[in-house]
Amino acid sequence: MPDRPRLTPAMADVRRAVRGSLGDLAADSLVLVALSGGPDSLALAAATAFEAPRAGLRAGAVVVDHGLQSGSAEVAAAAASQATALGLAPVVVRRVAVGVEGGPEGAAREARYRALREVTAETGAVAVLLGHTLDDQAETVLLGLARGSGPTSLHGMDAVRGPWRRPLLAVRRETTRASCADLGLDPWLDPHNDDASFARVRVRQVVLPVLERELGPGVAEALVRTAAQLREDSEALDHFAEEQAEEVADHAEAGISLDVRALAADPAALRQRLIRLAVEGEFGVVLSRSQTLEVARLVTDWHGQGAVSLPGVTVERTGGVLHFSAAGTA
Repeated sequence: MPDRPRLTPAMADVRRAVRGSLGDLAADSLVLVALSGGPDSLALAAATAFEAPRAGLRAGAVVVDHGLQSGSAEVAAAAASQATALGLAPVVVRRVAVGVEGGPEGAAREARYRALREVTAETGAVAVLLGHTLDDQAETVLLGLARGSGPTSLHGMDAVRGPWRRPLLAVRRETTRASCADLGLDPWLDPHNDDASFARVRVRQVVLPVLERELGPGVAEALVRTAAQLREDSEALDHFAEEQAEEVADHAEAGISLDVRALAADPAALRQRLIRLAVEGEFGVVLSRSQTLEVARLVTDWHGQGAVSLPGVTVERTGGVLHFSAAGTA
């Protein structure tokens, strides 16, 4: 029987992160690791295989083969073999068809998450562990900032959202690689991670290193701290908006209305959340910032202008209220 690898700082850091992520799950629940075979997900799989039984949990893995590269089936089979060798069960390999909508990265992500949801339902798993690291979080925040995507993007990825859990958001990528090396695991290195045609790769290889060189070390950690603060603020504002919506919103068969006087008295951030909340909740339409501001001007810059037309929704100020109705029914 081979000797158990000596516990190293990198292994301990990854295991500690996984232990914290699993702590609230009921005994005998099944958790799945989304395993690509890369260093991050492989280190996560090894740590989960170690920690889950000690928490009274069962742990398996799901490997998604996107079919986008030559030899992808062999890569998926190798990852599945590693998962089995680590003691994970069940191990499910799922090949997906990647479309074109949303660009290469977006289409692959949509196909991957669809497969993960399907396997979660089929196996009865309560959670899927994803291998995103602190570096991934910093890249996400920086991309959101560059695109002007607003607070939702700037607060980064959630540690827990629905079945998805990201135990490694406080762990550096270099730590997961060191953990794999310490365990004698041979991770797959995805060539797409070095393809500069992808914006995220350019951020990883060029932008963040330049920021670190010019501004000093710790930029990635600072971005992640900022994301955490923005997430706290955003969650608080969302909570206040949901509470106030019950007071200022009037639901009717023809749509929903918001009281103009109440909206005018609110800070801009809260007013705009109420507008977005009303439209998304009533019509399932997610407004952009420019669309939200156009509606808000019916409150803050009112001079008798006509209705605002949004995708599938019409907004009109009448009798001291903003009335939102399905387009064509106002």
